[in-house]
Formats: sequence, C-alpha cells, structure tokens
Amino acid sequence: MSSSVWRGSIVLSLVTIPVQLYAAARSERTYLHQIHKECNTRVKQPLFCPTCNRFVERNEIIKGFEFDEGQYILMEEKEIKKLAAASSRTLEILAFTKLSEIDPIFFDSSYFCIPEDAGRKAYHLLVKALEDTQTVGIGKLLMHQRDYTVFLRAYEHGLLLHTMYFSNEIRELPQFGVVEAVDLKPQEVMLTEQLIKSMTEPFKPKQYHDEFQGKLRKLIEAKQRGKSIEIDKEPRSAPIIDMMTALKKSLGASSSGAREKKKTNGKVKKDGQAIRKAS
Repeated sequence: MSSSVWRGSIVLSLVTIPVQLYAAARSERTYLHQIHKECNTRVKQPLFCPTCNRFVERNEIIKGFEFDEGQYILMEEKEIKKLAAASSRTLEILAFTKLSEIDPIFFDSSYFCIPEDAGRKAYHLLVKALEDTQTVGIGKLLMHQRDYTVFLRAYEHGLLLHTMYFSNEIRELPQFGVVEAVDLKPQEVMLTEQLIKSMTEPFKPKQYHDEFQGKLRKLIEAKQRGKSIEIDKEPRSAPIIDMMTALKKSLGASSSGAREKKKTNGKVKKDGQAIRKAS
C-alpha cells in the first residue's frame, strides 16, 4: 500500500476530521540516462565516468534506457529526434468537451497561450467561442520530447493550456471512497449542510497565501539584521466532542461571524457615504 504524504486533520470550524493524504496522480515517464559511449557506463555529474575514472566531454555522451541494473539500451540523439519530428511544432485539437465533465484530478501543469501577431483574430475567435459554449479543447502536443494530451480553455479572455495526467497515471487506493456503514443522522446532515452554506463565499484567490514562506522571509530578513523573531507556538488540537454539539456550536459561531462581517461592511459603507457627502 502507498505511504501517506501527510497526516493531520481537516478543521471545519469546530469540527475536526483526522485524515491522511496520498498522492492521487504522478507522472510516469521513461527516463534516459547519460551514458559514456566508449564503455556504456552511466556518467555522474559533472559528466564523470567511474569506469574510465575521468571526466568526459559532451560529444562522448549518448542516451540509454536502463532495462536491468547496469544494463542499457543505447539510443542516438538523431533516433530520438526522428520520433519527435512529426508533431513537435503542432498542437492538434482532437475534440471539444464540456469543462464540467473534466474532473480536476486530470489537470497537471498550466501554461498561458499568447498569440503571434498573424494569429490574433483566430485566437480571440476561439477564446470567444470557448467562453460562449463553456467547452474545452482537447489536443495533442509534443514538448521537450514528451507526448502530452492537453486541455485548452478560455481564462480571463485568453487561452490557458493544461497538460493532462493520463488515466494510467491516476492512482487507485483500495480504502479510498469505500462506502462504510456509518450511521448518518438526518439532523447531522442538515446541520453540516447549513454550516457549509453559512461559510460559502465567492472564491478570491488573493486572500490565500503561503504563510510558511512569508514567515521564512521574515526570519531571513531578521537574521540579516542580526535580530531574532518570536516563533508562533503550534496551535493546540481541538478536543474531540460530540458531533451534534460541535456542529451546533460551529453553526452558531459561523452565523455570528457572518452577522459581524455584514455589520462591519454596512458601517464602512455608511461611513463612506458620509465622507462623500461631506466632501
């Protein structure tokens, strides 16, 4: 069984849900190593051949696939280039599908697509059509000597390309998604849905940031000045309490927070109006 990459808890207001994280998808690639062609030995960086016991030049290097320990299938660069020649400059759209039909687990890396001058009209025409139809183009692309299936979608009046994980790269975990015989009371479900509804808001990505990196930069800057900063203590875990009690308290705290936020927003708006009138 796969090892977990993280163990902790999902915290939803006062409700704590212990979980483990597992890699859901990972690229599966055929890696070619650098081989010293005089003795078929894999070289070490910086291009050192342990068999010949010397540094080697770039022109002495070929690539090889390790099929057994220390055993390689050797390939010339021109052979690899022939494989890539046919489609290396072409992104072929094979089909269109609704964005809502693509599960996010299939999205890998993202790239901005910027048009050349000669293709601007066709570019914006495609963007407009994708926006109107809420569809995504599915295409094939060879990049850096690797074959990709990609998604092309409209994003902020431009085209965004996502490389796709292939279906054989999506991992399976036997214990994931298993429907267990858990007694879910209707009132618990209703309260959970109410809690989610009370905490639902528009997605604003700029309000989320890497807090660790921010703290790390502050620590570095402090050390540069010969100072120290106080490290925040690790927050204490919330005690596990009865689910119904936790949900009711969470819903009450969320509703109270929402009312306070609304009250604050109203005050700001009122003050803003007063300032405009005074000016």
